[in-house]
This record gives sequence, C-alpha cells and structure tokens, in this order.
Amino acid sequence: MVLPPSANGRSVEAGWVIGWWSDYRKSPLPQSAHDLAELEATSVAHRSFQWMYVPGLLQTPEYARALTAGGEPEADPSLLDTYVEFRLKRQAVLAGESSLTFHAVIHEAAFHMQFVENGVMRRQIEHLVEMARLPHVHVQLLPFKAVLSPATPAAAFILFEAEVPELNTVYVEHPVSSAFLGDQAHLAQYGTAFERLTTAALPPIDPGPERESYMRSDSLRLVQHLLYTL
Repeated sequence: MVLPPSANGRSVEAGWVIGWWSDYRKSPLPQSAHDLAELEATSVAHRSFQWMYVPGLLQTPEYARALTAGGEPEADPSLLDTYVEFRLKRQAVLAGESSLTFHAVIHEAAFHMQFVENGVMRRQIEHLVEMARLPHVHVQLLPFKAVLSPATPAAAFILFEAEVPELNTVYVEHPVSSAFLGDQAHLAQYGTAFERLTTAALPPIDPGPERESYMRSDSLRLVQHLLYTL
C-alpha cells in the first residue's frame, strides 16, 4: 500500500514515519543517518552546537563533499556522491517558509580547521550569512575568548523538539558511535548546556542592510574578520 505524502513529504503507517530517506534503505549510509534525517523532518525546533564543522543543514555542497572525502579518502566517488546528495536533501527542512526554528551555536574553531581549502571555506561562510537571513534560522558564533562553563559538553549535539514533548530527543555526535537520548535527565542536561552556550556566544548573525554600528561585537563582525583572513 502506498500512502499519499503529507505536506512535509512524510506519510505515517502503523506509527512509522515514511519519508524521502526511505529511498536510501539499500545505500551504504548507516542507520544513524536515516534516524537523523527523520528527526530533522519531524521536529519543530532544532538547537545545535558544533565545535569542528559547520552544521550539516547549513553546509554547501562543496564543503560537505570536502569533509566527506577527508573522512573517507579511499571511498569511491559514487559513495561520496550519495553522502553529499543525502545531506543536501536533509537541508530541505530549512527551505521556503519553514515552520521549523533552527538555532545553531558554532565555535570559532570550526572556521580555522584545515579540512577544506580556503576558497571552499570562504564560500561556506558567505552561505552561512545568507542562511542567517531566513527568519527561522539563528546562527551564533562562539569565539575562542568566550568564557565557558566547565560543564560544557565536549561533543557536538543537537536538541530536537517535537510536537509531542515526550518525543524530544538529543543527538550527541561521537566518532565511534553517536547516541540518540530521550530521557528527561539528558534532555535537561543538554538544554541547560545550550542555554549557557547561547549566553557565552556572540549575538546572532544579523546581515540586514541597516546596522546601528559596525563597531559592535557580534557574530557578523567575527564572520567578516574570518573572511578577511582567508
């Protein structure tokens, strides 16, 4: 039985969500990638913290490919194509008049990592500013000089807020085995951590044409400095 897709490209059958990621069932992508795509598509809000990379939903195709190729240098080009294609399809949740609220805190270190060439990084930063123009996308940069709590998580994470609070989930990235956590203790822990990060980070990127002062210290000013140094 084929179910008609809902407005957001999903159907529900016997409690299971059927989405575009189901087309990749036979691909070499790990199950965690499918689970992540489903969480992104079924959540109403994302709160993301990243130390080393630009978050996947904000990546350009060339940046995503460079990261993937660097992580799997022996991978066949067709496999890299699948990885990048899947990541770009995930980004559809931010397109158009999305009802999703996306808030990312990105450490300054992510823009100094030599994973990609300078030109790729420059275009990635410019894309980040363009994405920040969307009313539902908020991006803050956490500078090296920020005062952080010792309790700040060392791993990148994403907090997914669902329409039904009982389905809220935190995704914690780890090079060996990433984790999906849904218990209240972990949700509270990472929720508090994200609030601390937003307080320590610079104010969000505001690329609007009218700015009160180019001397104020905010995420856009740090972005402009990063572009100047590339």
